[in-house]
Amino acid sequence: MASAMGATADRPDWPEATDRFDERGAAQVLARGRPDLEAGVAAIRETLATLGREPGVYRMVDAAGDVLYVGKARALRNRVATYTQVERLPRRLQRMVALTRGLVVVTTRSEAEALLLEAQLIKRYRPPFNVVLRDDKSFPFIALDLRHPFPRLAKHRGARRDGVVYYGPFASAGAVAATLNALQKLFLLRSCTDSFMERRTRPCLLFQIRRCSAPCVGRIDARSYAGLVADARAFLAGKSGAVQERLKQAMAEASAELDFERAAILRDRLKALAHVQGAQAIHANDARLDADVIAVARDQGLTGIQVFFLRSGQNWGHRALFPAHAGDVDEGEVLAAFLGQFYAEVDPPPLVLLDRAPPDPDLLAEALSARAGRRVELKVPQRGRLRALVDQARRNAAEAVARRLAERGTQLALFARLAEVFGLPEPPRRIEIYDNSHVMGTNALGAMVVATPEGFLKGAYRRFGMRTGDVTPGDDPGMVRAMLTRRFRRALEEDPGRRSDWPDLLLIDGGRTQVAAATAVLEELGIDDVAVVGIAKGPDRNAGRETFHLTDGRSLTLPPGDALLFLLQRLRDEAHRFAIGGHRARRGRAMVASTLDEVPGVGPARKKALLMHFGTARAVKGASLEDLCRVPGISRGLAETIWRHFHAPGTAGASLKEGG
Repeated sequence: MASAMGATADRPDWPEATDRFDERGAAQVLARGRPDLEAGVAAIRETLATLGREPGVYRMVDAAGDVLYVGKARALRNRVATYTQVERLPRRLQRMVALTRGLVVVTTRSEAEALLLEAQLIKRYRPPFNVVLRDDKSFPFIALDLRHPFPRLAKHRGARRDGVVYYGPFASAGAVAATLNALQKLFLLRSCTDSFMERRTRPCLLFQIRRCSAPCVGRIDARSYAGLVADARAFLAGKSGAVQERLKQAMAEASAELDFERAAILRDRLKALAHVQGAQAIHANDARLDADVIAVARDQGLTGIQVFFLRSGQNWGHRALFPAHAGDVDEGEVLAAFLGQFYAEVDPPPLVLLDRAPPDPDLLAEALSARAGRRVELKVPQRGRLRALVDQARRNAAEAVARRLAERGTQLALFARLAEVFGLPEPPRRIEIYDNSHVMGTNALGAMVVATPEGFLKGAYRRFGMRTGDVTPGDDPGMVRAMLTRRFRRALEEDPGRRSDWPDLLLIDGGRTQVAAATAVLEELGIDDVAVVGIAKGPDRNAGRETFHLTDGRSLTLPPGDALLFLLQRLRDEAHRFAIGGHRARRGRAMVASTLDEVPGVGPARKKALLMHFGTARAVKGASLEDLCRVPGISRGLAETIWRHFHAPGTAGASLKEGG
């Protein structure tokens, strides 16, 4: 589905909408420490006395002010009152009430607005008693920038801009890459950045392999390029048949004119189009279909949701998602929570096909329509081609759950064996892996990645920039000390009770000295319940011959081919990948840094003007005052500031006089 940025839908999370909401806090702390049902009910009743019967959203908070649960209500007083009838609540909600020490209430204009706001707050706070969509990455789109005379096709994530048309969402970056690759073959649109295009003096390799029409050097005029853009937009809108007919007619005309080279190019484009049509065909075979197909499956307490993205009759990929805290929640309620949170980040299509009806489907449809700014229909098809699509999604959901269960079983077994090998009291629930990266001590950066039995927790990754003076260049144990000091000192300040985000095991990339440094930090901070293991590369840095160092001075190895060894290598390699990626980015920024960055009053635009005029920063440094004044955008006062910055104070006055 294509969408150009315009007016934002009337959403309760929008900054301009704050005057429509009345947030009242009643989070008085009545007790601290252990769960207490009576204290929880008392806190709820105290807030209940202040509530009316208007729609809104409520947040249950514990003694520390952390959000336990977010709920929405058609009538706040009626809904919140149900939590005082403890005997009628399921055990999960009884545990929540026992931890509750207050509520924060937000009133809204309608229940649909309350539903939208609830989804936003769940995404923000990730409460432990809500069904939470665990997905740290936004969905990718294809962006066509119409602001440029030769529009560029590119992958896009994040905020949108006016004048750019977006197609998506796609299920993954791989799906976007495959589609972009096909579009390059079909329509020869450029993929390079504007700055790269402006610097070209001859066509790049993509022109040679017939993936670009080379507008950068005038191999195609603006009118012909606009025709290619129109064809690409028609194809992405599902009108591939019309594009195919135009290509056939153009190929016939080229053949009739004996322009066999052009005819061959058009023939190759037709072949690519036929290939893409086959790869993206769906069983519905309906070029008008813009829909998401969503199905739920559950097995052994694990709930999975499969989403297929169908746009203009094309399959733009599918993804399996596994909401957290969903094991003992009705599948219909899980689906409703999923829809609210999922479409808080993704624009809903006109049609959402479901394998079952969620609670309050009309309310959900109203909220999603408000989110999209147009009508959104929720439908549970009973027969025909749409039912076949839903059945396909359901089968895929069941298969995804089965695969995740198999992976979880294997992972749990490996974590149990890890505890046995390293002498841990129980299998770790959270492992933090630390590594650092630098070149001869420069651009030093440390990294932490997090692994659980469910897999890598990428939202918890963290990098530690090492500033000048933090550590001695090249001192790896010193970097370990700096990283762990910053990580655990902050953790103790923010979470002295160690209730969340607390590791059971630290895996340090290094040998005895790194392990000793880590152990010293934990002892200094009074932490005695976190194990430390160092993983050192084998002789000649051979993978498969790693040595593991323990805090008691012992070391051990695992046999080559051992599954646990592969797990530990994978953890170490992920930390290394994350660290070296950050280091390369930091080094790249340092390479393009300039002495002009340190001059007061010289920002990116004036820096560019100076470099365009003089060529290099060295030439700017050696320029006279009069030469600096000749640069467009550089005033006399700023020229004097620049000159003084690069010259000794004792000579500034004389040179300024000489210069003018």
